[in-house]
Amino acid sequence: MTGTRWSLALRDFPPDYADTTIIRLPAGAPTDPRAWADATFSLRTMPGWVRAALGLRQLLVPLLGVPRAPRSTFAVDEVAGDASCGEALIVADDRHLDFRCGVAVDAHAGLVAVTTNVRLHNRRGRLYFLPVRALHPVVVRSMLNRAAHVLAR
Repeated sequence: MTGTRWSLALRDFPPDYADTTIIRLPAGAPTDPRAWADATFSLRTMPGWVRAALGLRQLLVPLLGVPRAPRSTFAVDEVAGDASCGEALIVADDRHLDFRCGVAVDAHAGLVAVTTNVRLHNRRGRLYFLPVRALHPVVVRSMLNRAAHVLAR
């Protein structure tokens, strides 16, 4: 995140939807982007209301013809950079959309950023993404803040 560069999440395709959430790196928290990605997307550490929303998502998406997400959806696929300035990339592609999420840590700047990039494929993807688009920034900020609280211990 030092200098001018784009997130790995934006590398593979231009976005139909993209956003970035940035917080300060808490004192004492690790600078490993994989640790941040794992903590941010772990069911054990995410806020209860987000877990409930994801559970509701799993119940409702078959009604749209969208498959339920496997447990491995938010597993880290790639890590780039070094211990003081790196990014973990999560990749999930499906029939209705392609998803990329970069979790970057810049120890020099004291920042953690989560960048999301989504490419929608069809009407099903657009319908699925309507409520997601509205809630996504709030959900990601809540998850990232919770990860910061857990990792700063």
